[in-house]
Amino acid sequence: MKFWKIKGREVLRSLALISAVASSAGMAVIPQSAAAVQAASKKIDRAPLAALPHFIDGVLAQQLDNREVAGAVVSVVSDGKILFSRGYGFADVDKGIPADPSRSLFRPGSSSKLFTWTALMQMVEQGRVDLNADVNTYLDFKMPNTHSRPILVKHLLDHTPGFEDRGGITAKDPSEFVPLGPWLAKNIPTRVREPGVETSYSNYGTALAGYIVERVSGEPFPDYVERHIFKPLGMNYTTFREPLPPELQPNRAIGYDFVDGRFVSKPFEHYHNIMPAGAASSTAEDMARFMIAHLQQGRLGRAHPEAGNRAVDAVQS
Repeated sequence: MKFWKIKGREVLRSLALISAVASSAGMAVIPQSAAAVQAASKKIDRAPLAALPHFIDGVLAQQLDNREVAGAVVSVVSDGKILFSRGYGFADVDKGIPADPSRSLFRPGSSSKLFTWTALMQMVEQGRVDLNADVNTYLDFKMPNTHSRPILVKHLLDHTPGFEDRGGITAKDPSEFVPLGPWLAKNIPTRVREPGVETSYSNYGTALAGYIVERVSGEPFPDYVERHIFKPLGMNYTTFREPLPPELQPNRAIGYDFVDGRFVSKPFEHYHNIMPAGAASSTAEDMARFMIAHLQQGRLGRAHPEAGNRAVDAVQS
């Protein structure tokens, strides 16, 4: 089974990442160069790692005691394996369901973008997308020609397309869902600067990258990431689908506000209209599998990704 094959001369970077997702907060990615990680690993005294569980237990105990979070899951990976995986508090306070790192589905938020970048770079490695091409090459609508230079695919990866920031990206319920392409065509942000000049976080730009994957592959975005990322890596509890599929609904971790001394549940947030930018739901251990694959040049056991070094490098840069 393949997830990506290693090729190319680009410098491979490694992820040093703790996946921690709580009902009200989360932790994401800390990229480092491969050389730096390898050099550091030779100098690290492994003995203190034995104290890692006690450290994490202490931090989470304090947050739970202060009612900052209702529940959280943490996974830490090292040397191709899960070093630490644990749940804290509750995935469902009212039902008394504890947070489970292997089964509780939390929302990793914008860490969802890592799957989108991986998918896009799979297209690049296969020669189906050119990073230096005008994004209009792959769209069925046009970005307005309001500046002297076009927006290139690579500008989506580094958040430099030059779009204004814009809200209104969530839907109250499925009745407000719009297919990705039509939503993007109708909600093009104003281009406020030349592309490639200034980094300005862009959910729209990431969603546009996901739509390019959808257009080029011929597969709906959630289908594509399931077939080419999640299933090969054994990420059986990860999805971009909203609402959650029936088989995953019982595993949903509930989000909460703390009001008048008690946790009050919040409705499931829908990012369907801008799905590739942040709609994923996943478990701590599924995220750990994804981390290990990137740390090991795209390999996890017998699974090998369908994109090479450039995919790993781009996601981690």
